[in-house]
Amino acid sequence: MQPSLLKIKNLSVDFVSSGKSTRALQQVNITVNRGEIVAIVGESGSGKSVTALSVLQLLPSPPAVYAEGEILLTPEKDTIDVLKSSEEVLRSIRGNRVAMIFQEPMSSLNPVLTCGSQVMEAILLHNNISNDDAKQRTIELFEKVQLPDPAGIFYRYPHQLSGGQKQRVMIAMAMSCEPSLLICDEPTTALDVTVQKNILELIRELQRQNNMGVIFITHDLGVVAEIADRVIVMYKGRIVEENSTVNILNSPQHPYTKALLACRPALHPKEERLPVVSDFMEIDSNGNIIEKIAADIPKKIEVKPTLVSNYTPGVLLKIEGLKVYYPSKKSFLGRVKTYTKAVDDVSFEVYKGEILGLVGESGCGKTTLGRAILRLIDTTGGQIHFNGRELTTISEKELRELRKQMQIIFQDPYSSLNPRMTIGDAIAEPLQVHGLVNSSKERKEKVNRLLEKVGLGAEHYSRYPHEFSGGQRQRIVIARALALEPSFLVCDESVSALDVSVQAQVLNLLHDLRKEFNFTAIFISHDLSVVRYISDRILVMNKGKIVESGNAEEIYLNPKSEYTKKLIESIPGRVVIE
Repeated sequence: MQPSLLKIKNLSVDFVSSGKSTRALQQVNITVNRGEIVAIVGESGSGKSVTALSVLQLLPSPPAVYAEGEILLTPEKDTIDVLKSSEEVLRSIRGNRVAMIFQEPMSSLNPVLTCGSQVMEAILLHNNISNDDAKQRTIELFEKVQLPDPAGIFYRYPHQLSGGQKQRVMIAMAMSCEPSLLICDEPTTALDVTVQKNILELIRELQRQNNMGVIFITHDLGVVAEIADRVIVMYKGRIVEENSTVNILNSPQHPYTKALLACRPALHPKEERLPVVSDFMEIDSNGNIIEKIAADIPKKIEVKPTLVSNYTPGVLLKIEGLKVYYPSKKSFLGRVKTYTKAVDDVSFEVYKGEILGLVGESGCGKTTLGRAILRLIDTTGGQIHFNGRELTTISEKELRELRKQMQIIFQDPYSSLNPRMTIGDAIAEPLQVHGLVNSSKERKEKVNRLLEKVGLGAEHYSRYPHEFSGGQRQRIVIARALALEPSFLVCDESVSALDVSVQAQVLNLLHDLRKEFNFTAIFISHDLSVVRYISDRILVMNKGKIVESGNAEEIYLNPKSEYTKKLIESIPGRVVIE
């Protein structure tokens, strides 16, 4: 038996705000041994991140109050009582003996410092080495986490990288001091499946080499199957089940665990409605969990045929030879010598009423293509025809008017929400700008209906973005995009930050809204199982070009190109639907 690295004993955490106390953790007990990977699974708001942040004392106090319990850390010989340690002791172990990979890389990286200098800072803080050695170590770490052009990325700023590349910089920073305990808070959320596979293998390799303990927080049960030794399932601040990974995945005992396993899109064909937690359990008046024995799931849903010939006649969106180039190298006189071809001569059509999936690795140009279609970024060449209008030549006034019909759900919910604006006001803002409602009362009523549709409630209207979990913020962004009832949506990784149960709710919601409003969408994601479930056709993108396209089921089950085959094979815990 390996010696214990971390022991959390009877930990209870309260959040106090406006004189009211809310219990976030209730009597949590967790042990992590050296050389062990422990996965913590649960819905947004279940207490996973609160538990992880408590280990490093990163929760602001107030509002966080540690009502009871102990956190005992033994990174070397001596045991540290984290809750009783001074700030000096905590600083010495943060990023050194205990490191953490955060969920949202854009809000975790400093936007005014280069990526290389931020990783170097962590190395120099805890190691007595020169700047040159620290720089070399940083570039080596960038190579290990599969970043393209490691020496070049050393000098780039976070905004110059894709979402997945930023996450890899965060992983390199966490690994920089070879910690005894690594806390991973959704570390592969923004990564495409091929890089995700490499990162999981890297964490496994480093864990074995250094006899490192790992707490791996995730909503992806496929990832759990790939990496975890033990699994802890949390629900509303409590641990409801704990067992080996094999037993949890094959013989779950608690109804909540059964629900999480059943919610995965990979297990269900298109015509089946995804089950959600409420199908498996309910809460009685005393707060006790009651299992539903005869859950009527899954239910059939009405979806349009996946054959393009059966769609509503007409093309809503037509892309012809679209190009988005960025200068990558200039001469002494400032003339551009070479370009980075983010989108390189792309052409395709989107039919009215269909959902078109767009998949590919990080940096392949998916997000750039989506934003170029909505004219959020300038194009280098090509044409964009939307509903018969050519968007690259219309005036700004005409383009603003079209914004009511064309909306985007952004990848990073935290950076796309104004931290000084309540979420109710954020959702109501587009309604007010476009004059779609007559009074503040009507706006509030519509916002409350939208909040309910995405799994939140009217009581959340006056709260600010920082008061929500990552998954809850993603739901808020989805509600805001739906506020104008657009005819065309670009969903840029719109469910990537959601746990599987909420993801199921949102995918069901998209099916319902599609049936009700007959909207058209481009669904961008790195999760091919989700894209297969929600999309009618799929485009596979690599290095700015479309390398394969076709029916969603056909692409998923019988990929033709080698690149697509590599993407499919990299899906963790892949399940083939017959």
